[in-house]
Amino acid sequence: MPCEGGVTPLTREQAERLINQAQGWSLNDDTSEISRTYLFKNYYETMAFVNALAWIAHREDHHPDIEVGYKRCHVRYSTHAIGG
Repeated sequence: MPCEGGVTPLTREQAERLINQAQGWSLNDDTSEISRTYLFKNYYETMAFVNALAWIAHREDHHPDIEVGYKRCHVRYSTHAIGG
């Protein structure tokens, strides 16, 4: 369900409780974003993942920040609608 605004951001306690249910994801210090690094065997697999992620993000209209390396991809999500 997309965040449309008008919703209070989660408290640190709420965010920490939820992030524990999302294996491999971490919460940044000010709880404004979550992130995860994915590791791959080679550049081809990395780029296949990035393309799949871009397709899903476009369909969901929720676009992460993506940092791509040869065998890794770091993904960060936040929401601008409620500032965190």
